Amino acid sequence: MRDKHFYDFLHRQIPVLIVLSLFPGLGYLFLGWLNGIFVPAFIWYLLVIAVSLWGYRLYRGLDFDTMSEGRRDRWYRQYSWFFYAFFTLWTLIFLLYVGQDAYKLHYIAIFTEIGASVVASSLLASDRRLYRPTIFILMVPLIVYFFLIGEWYGYVLTAFACTLTWVLLYAARSSHDLLMKAYHQATHDGLTSLYNRHYFVEHLQKRMNSLGESSEFSYLLLIDLDHFKTVNDSLGHDVGDRLLQDVVTRLQQQLPAGDVLARLGGDEFIITGGDFGDRAACERAALELAENLIARLKEAYVVDSHHLYISASIGVSIISGRGANAGTFIKEADIAMYEVKAKGRDGVFMFNEEMSARVESRLETERLLHFALGNDEITLHFQPQLDRTGRIVGVEALARWNNATLGAVSPAQFIPIAEQTGLIVELGNHILETGFRTLRAWHDAGIELDQFSINISMRQFTHLDFEAQVAALAQRYLDAGLRRKLTFEITESIVAEDINRVILVMNRLKAVGIRFSMDDFGTGYSSLSYLNRLPLDELKIDRAFVSALGHQEEGRTMVATIVNMSTALKLKIVAEGVETAEQFDFLVAHGCQVFQGYYFSQPLTSEQFLTYYRQRQ
Repeated sequence: MRDKHFYDFLHRQIPVLIVLSLFPGLGYLFLGWLNGIFVPAFIWYLLVIAVSLWGYRLYRGLDFDTMSEGRRDRWYRQYSWFFYAFFTLWTLIFLLYVGQDAYKLHYIAIFTEIGASVVASSLLASDRRLYRPTIFILMVPLIVYFFLIGEWYGYVLTAFACTLTWVLLYAARSSHDLLMKAYHQATHDGLTSLYNRHYFVEHLQKRMNSLGESSEFSYLLLIDLDHFKTVNDSLGHDVGDRLLQDVVTRLQQQLPAGDVLARLGGDEFIITGGDFGDRAACERAALELAENLIARLKEAYVVDSHHLYISASIGVSIISGRGANAGTFIKEADIAMYEVKAKGRDGVFMFNEEMSARVESRLETERLLHFALGNDEITLHFQPQLDRTGRIVGVEALARWNNATLGAVSPAQFIPIAEQTGLIVELGNHILETGFRTLRAWHDAGIELDQFSINISMRQFTHLDFEAQVAALAQRYLDAGLRRKLTFEITESIVAEDINRVILVMNRLKAVGIRFSMDDFGTGYSSLSYLNRLPLDELKIDRAFVSALGHQEEGRTMVATIVNMSTALKLKIVAEGVETAEQFDFLVAHGCQVFQGYYFSQPLTSEQFLTYYRQRQ
């Protein structure tokens, strides 16, 4: 039970005991002066002051979050001797006063000894190694004193004192057992009986402090079971729970002595290893253990007659004393584990400096992105869309971010961050308003376009306020004719959402004139059944297929297929990423209707687009 709460509890008892000794001690000093035993009482009180100063130094010296396990053990030993010293002093005052029958001080001495025993039983209940000897230190002299009276009532008092000793021990033990039960429930996982996240984070912080003092290394393995959710969804949580218990058994069988295994939650487990003087040796041991664990976990499981097969993705981080907190290393292992997921699962990846730099860059980008709208750093550029005759028929609005610290940040970098953090809703609303306002301004300036395309994130699209935001902005800036020029570009990830709700929202927006385009077609989840259900008006051929036209037969076949399919579905077809005359000619020959890309123009500011439009027209 040597966790932070344990040390915090002991820490809080120090000032309590000091106060309960110094102030009542003044009363015993006064009684000693009145009854002619001032000198021994004064010496006793000086000892109380000395032990109190010792306790104050211990109180100031505990810093659990930065102390290594060795320093905490040394602090605990001094703490134990401090308590023994204090209660021994109370036994001494009992022995000093109990012989003063003439002044009736023996009654005060008896009360003092019983009171100190009750205090010890209460304050030290959390530590079995302290409360047992302390209660005996206090009660045994009292029992001996009663027994030595030599009268019948003395033997009765001896029996009562023995009974009280048993009661105090029983009460302290009951409180201790209750505390231990609560501690176990707070630090262990109910299903697997492993340590939980709360305990492990605290344990890891202690390990970091120790490694910082010794300049050694250890490893951290974060294990995530692949496709475990499929087991729960298909066979039920009872089977899933049994499978987790079998997984834990296999993990424990493979662990070296001294390694600590915990369950972070769900199907995630984490392991911290022993100490290594050499980082390279630590890395080899971590990778070897991770490979052994993966091999063992992939062996067949039999749960309620079901033969199950699972794999695992393991992220590895090397622990040292350099981290600010335990969460730093857990996050590193988590990042490494998701690197495995991104590469197809069922493998091991070790967090490295390159990944660290990438993560730090992402965190800085995320931090600055929170201020981008407030600092008016997000703007729109517009890439022209032309028909086969070269007439400008539309534009695609593209978000651009220029930051004083980062410079020009690619949308491929900041848009995913905005989606993951939820900023995409606010950012998307800003893009919509800027786009609507621009469309109105162009129309008033005599710029006539067939369509004005705006990219819509799926997280933005499925947000509860999306329809209301679009309606409010359209009401403010656009008339019915301009709304019919709007095209919302959505990606193929739409099919991963609630498709029925998505279709409902699309139909409501189409009712006010807005059209829809499937962006980056052919790179995601699309199927003919989804295309047939979604109320689309347009397909955009992804630039990856267009760029392959000049040198890959497969690319030409794919583009021809998409164009033919779009024709059959009566959808307009737009090719993006057109960069060469050869690509343009192929697309025209196969029936593509609208084109955009660097062959015609790069994305332009609003002013640049107006100039480009007037020159072309």
